Amino acid sequence: MPRATSGTIHSKRRKKVLKDTKGFIGARSRLFRTAKDARRRALQNSYIHRRMKKRDFRALWIIRINAAAKLCGTSYSRLISGLKKAGVELNRKMLAEIAVTDLNAFQKIADKSKANS
Repeated sequence: MPRATSGTIHSKRRKKVLKDTKGFIGARSRLFRTAKDARRRALQNSYIHRRMKKRDFRALWIIRINAAAKLCGTSYSRLISGLKKAGVELNRKMLAEIAVTDLNAFQKIADKSKANS
């Protein structure tokens, strides 16, 4: 029995893949077989990078907190340790936001941390 290549289901699948790869360079957006591989790889990478994005942001927050902590005369690790001992439950995202927008408030948080170190 010959293989059907012009059926509606086959063409729908092909259209869907080519639609997903629209904007890719060269054959990766035009030829079905190449586009299929490019799409699979793009989906794989997007899955991986959704998780890496979380790591990258946490690293950015830590860098920002450390820079502000240095301005307040302490280190990142001492600041976090002091905050845990003081029972202050501010996450790194909020600490970084405070460090960037309001250095006076961050100074008060750092002082509270130093008192409990």
